[in-house]
Parts: sequence; C-alpha cells; structure tokens
Amino acid sequence: MAELTSEQREVEESLVYRVVASFGETPDPRLRQLMQTLVRHLHGFIRDVRLTEQEWDAAIKFLTDCGDITDERRQEFILLSDVLGASMQTIAVNNEAHANTTEATVFGPFFVDDAPHIPIGGDIAAGAAGEPCWVEGTVTDISGNPVAGARIDVWEADADGYYDVQYPDGRVAGRGYLFSDEHGAYRFWCLTPVPYPVPHDGPVGALLAAVQRSPMRAAHLHVMVTAEGLRTLVTHIFVAGDEYIDRDAVFGVKDSLIKEFDRRPPGVPTPDGRDLGDLPWSSVRLGIVLAPAPPHEDR
Repeated sequence: MAELTSEQREVEESLVYRVVASFGETPDPRLRQLMQTLVRHLHGFIRDVRLTEQEWDAAIKFLTDCGDITDERRQEFILLSDVLGASMQTIAVNNEAHANTTEATVFGPFFVDDAPHIPIGGDIAAGAAGEPCWVEGTVTDISGNPVAGARIDVWEADADGYYDVQYPDGRVAGRGYLFSDEHGAYRFWCLTPVPYPVPHDGPVGALLAAVQRSPMRAAHLHVMVTAEGLRTLVTHIFVAGDEYIDRDAVFGVKDSLIKEFDRRPPGVPTPDGRDLGDLPWSSVRLGIVLAPAPPHEDR
C-alpha cells in the first residue's frame, strides 16, 4: 500500500476533527463521550484498512439484511454481537471479578419474559425431546449467606438443538423460572444440554461461512438469577467434555462454568423419586454466588 501524502492525510484528519467537533455541544456528557469516541474508532478503522466504497456498500447491505430478518422471535443483531465477541467483552467490562462470585456469560437471543413458573423440583422440559437432567444447588451472597426467594430463570435447547421459539407452533418448552427456598436451595428437572448451531440461515450465518467459522455452541443451560440488593447474574452451565468447549461460536465458555454431568443409566433412583422408566438421566450441581448490586443498578 502506497504511503499517504501529507495532503491526503490532512484531508482525512480534518474530517475526523470536524465530525468529532459536531458532537461537542451534546448536553449529556456520557452521550458526548460515546459519540465522539465512536467516530474516532470508526474513522480509524476506515482509514486503517483503506475501506473501499464497494465494501462500505456491502456492509450497509449486511446490516440492512440483519434488520430485515429480525422480528419478535429472532434478534440478528444480538447474534452478530455474540459472534464478534462484543457481547462477551461488554460482559467482561461490566462484571468485574468480585470475590468468589459466579462468573457471567452471554445472554443470547432466546430469552422470553413470559416463561412459566415451576415449583422447586419441577420440570422445565414440558415435553421437549431430550434426556432428563436434575439440577440443584444453592444461591448465596459473597459471605456465604443463603439468598431466599431468588428468582432463577432457566432456558435451553431441546435434543434437536432448537429452542421453543424457533418452532412455528407457539410451543413453550425448555424454559421456566422458580424461586430459591428459605435456605437458598433450588432444584429442578430439565434436559441434559446438547451442542447446537446458532441460527445460521441469515446474514450472520453467511458471514460465519465466509470466514470458515463454525456456528456451533458448546452444550449449555442458560441461567439468570435476580435477587433484591444483589447483582443480576446471567450465566451458563457448560457440559465438561463437550467437543465445542474450546471453540464456542460466541466465546461464552468460562472454565468455572464447566461442570461434570453425572450420567445415570436407566433404573438408577432419582433424587426426588421420579420414575423415569427406561430413560437414562444426568445430574449436575451449580452453586450460585451473587455479587452486591452496583450503586447504579436499577432494581
């Protein structure tokens, strides 16, 4: 690449200066910082790679396609953020290590607000295909005090690798929420997690194919825990030994979240006496430790 002339460099730097300055009167100081820094980084990228007009047009079309495929059941921009590692970087910035707290990871695009409530020991599977799995643990604060009444939302894909919202029939399965008991304990049935591909039939999938990256996510169960006065936790339970642990498509795996799932053959008694007939099952334990809520967090 030919070195830029001083005249060309001055033209480009002058434009950056003028665009940054255009946000100088923004009343909100945080918004001003965000916009001016965004402009510097965006222009820096364009100048660094010497972006062509054709490439810029392709980028605009890509983002337009992401918007066109997004609806109330699918969020392509979250998926894009995930596969670029932006979601995990934002989580890293906003969830600094705090004592022995459970680590956070990506939220993902498949959470819904109106999941069904289940009692302690209930089953979120609701008929979804897969191997039964017993999950139990306790919710505590960083001092080890049990957190009673913590809300625990859980959601996952079925054995075929699909979330309920990916089916066209309106089913609700593989998701639910429960509350920890007076001792901070919780337990429920779900499905043993399996690896599955992120939706790759849209623009993000085309991007992954173009760069020869796998769309596969390591097997996991989503967990979100909320409690008064404590920081909301969004995390996963990952399955030890899963083949995608080291190449999760959204960079969501953390070593502390990889758990051994004890596999049980048919006929082995379950913790709650449930009769599973001739089905094998698994069990896993996750102790959840919540950090104090930051002063700015709205509860």
